[in-house]
Amino acid sequence: MPRTTTLLLRTALLLLALTATLFTTPPARAATVQLQLPSPTGPYAIGRDTLHLVDPTRPDPWMPEAGARELMVSLYYPARRGTGTPAPYMTTPEAERLLKNQGYDRLIPAETVSATRTNTTEHARPTPGRFPLVLLSPGFTLPRTTLTLLSEELASQGYVVAAVDHAYESVATTFPGGRLLPCVACEKSKETGMAAVAEGRARDLSFVTDELTATRRHHATTNAAPRSTPDAARYARMIDPHRIGIAGHSIGGATAVPAMAADPRFRAGANLDGGFFSPVPPSGLGARPFLMLGAESPHVPGNATWDLTWQRLDGWKRWLTVKDAGHFTFTDLPVLAAQLGITDPKFPLPGDRSGDITRTYLTAFFNLHLRTVPQPLLDGPTPTNPEVTFQHT
Repeated sequence: MPRTTTLLLRTALLLLALTATLFTTPPARAATVQLQLPSPTGPYAIGRDTLHLVDPTRPDPWMPEAGARELMVSLYYPARRGTGTPAPYMTTPEAERLLKNQGYDRLIPAETVSATRTNTTEHARPTPGRFPLVLLSPGFTLPRTTLTLLSEELASQGYVVAAVDHAYESVATTFPGGRLLPCVACEKSKETGMAAVAEGRARDLSFVTDELTATRRHHATTNAAPRSTPDAARYARMIDPHRIGIAGHSIGGATAVPAMAADPRFRAGANLDGGFFSPVPPSGLGARPFLMLGAESPHVPGNATWDLTWQRLDGWKRWLTVKDAGHFTFTDLPVLAAQLGITDPKFPLPGDRSGDITRTYLTAFFNLHLRTVPQPLLDGPTPTNPEVTFQHT
């Protein structure tokens, strides 16, 4: 099995703890800590609906015997203030799966994680208007929940955000009927390689785009999760179909390349610390912009897949690295870990800076390329973000 795949499988579920010896909050206290996602910085309140999308034209690539490909989507959008009800972070069974997978269930109560306070309301009334759409894909084995911080920030800035869970690729995703699907891809990808994961996800994201923009190219069905009765046309009215971007963490970020190569609707893409398993075509991506944002190690020049990607990108592009960052810097995990007193001397970037850098640079990227609003932040280093190095521009 390739070394990169092994690394992903061994580390991708490091939720809120990196080693037991780094657990500085006593386990007894962890039960009393109230976790809270930082407030987003944009002017909009945030609504969220949960969608169960089924593509009857495509069998699940990991479990063909299960039938059609299923996806769970958290759809965040600019909302009217004072509408909706507080949105949960994740369910307790999901938190149990995440923690148990890495052996931290005895250190951190699942209820502490599931009770994390978000800044979002469910089933809120949307703000009138059409907004750019950004699709987010999480890291391998990780649920879409781990990108909540980024999702909330973008929605608060006036984006519709679709955070997608890909069936059988996470250890903790609930599907209708209370089904917690296992990570079948964790084993099967050892045979197929990670390119199969990225390319399958690319098809997933095109399908989600069809659904949300009412394109219906696949004549698929849209089913709501429990207590939700969304109308696909409602979301089509919220979305500007000419301003769609894509981003993700780890394999989710790597997915941006095959997705953009196959689907011209994706106008801009960003990879957060992912290796590029499916290369950019030699002809490029049609001059569309791309952001490469990763930890300083191993994503400095000399990284084979990042070097090749940089050479083939033929539009606006940036290669940025973050000092003292780790693989999970670009997710919710370090932000929540810091609140539990969990640190890692190998990656000492503080949790609040992890969240700030991810939100700030991704928002600037999409503001520039989906809204054509100038972003001096992306022109070069700034004294307010000394951790960020511009490796190439």
